[in-house]
Amino acid sequence: MIRHRTMLGGMMAGAAWLAPAIVMGAADAAPRRTPAARVRPAAKASPAPAPAPTILPSEGAVRVAEWIAAAKDSHGLPYAIVDKPAAAIFLFDAKGRQLAAEPVLIGIAPGDDATPGVGAKTLAQIGPAEKTTPAGRYLARFGLALGRERILWVDYANSVAIHPIPADAARSERRRERMLSPTPDDNRITFGCINVPRAFYTAKLSPAFRRKGGYVYVMPDTRPLEAVFPRLRVQALATPQPGGD
Repeated sequence: MIRHRTMLGGMMAGAAWLAPAIVMGAADAAPRRTPAARVRPAAKASPAPAPAPTILPSEGAVRVAEWIAAAKDSHGLPYAIVDKPAAAIFLFDAKGRQLAAEPVLIGIAPGDDATPGVGAKTLAQIGPAEKTTPAGRYLARFGLALGRERILWVDYANSVAIHPIPADAARSERRRERMLSPTPDDNRITFGCINVPRAFYTAKLSPAFRRKGGYVYVMPDTRPLEAVFPRLRVQALATPQPGGD
């Protein structure tokens, strides 16, 4: 499966800057004697960097994004959709404008529910089948973790948070390589937390959620969308169907 990056909302065109014209007087226009310039061999042109892969949301994530915007479900707070099928996160501001789309690492075990009591266990006590990223709608806020590090808690009771790749992550896990790979197939490696690129965490996510927090919607692996987000069903029932009498 190829990972693609795209914006769910509109794109802002970059501004182009024009250098001001310089008017030269007659004296300035006259040629000046300068030392002979040294001739240097032309430098080899470095190869152009490969274009960044695009990230496309799953069909379910598109439905959830449309529902959040239509129902104003984030209550005036910024929000993020963690799309487990696409191994990606889509960040929106309080008005529903998309700010970023980035790859993520998620729990190594597929599943949509946290094992009861998993939040009270040490990492060494968590079994392979318990390393899931639970699906659902969460009010996320910053708080302290072990080591006094501030992280964005998503599901505090089950110790699920959004944070960059830990500095002490085992090299054998190859978390950075997995995050940068062109497919989402190898992005399951964490104990359940959601790892994001550090630059995105520092420049985009933290400023958006710092003051009042925000909502995080974690897409399911296997459960129906309506079971994870019941208000989707309410919206579907309230929406007139075409072709009805």
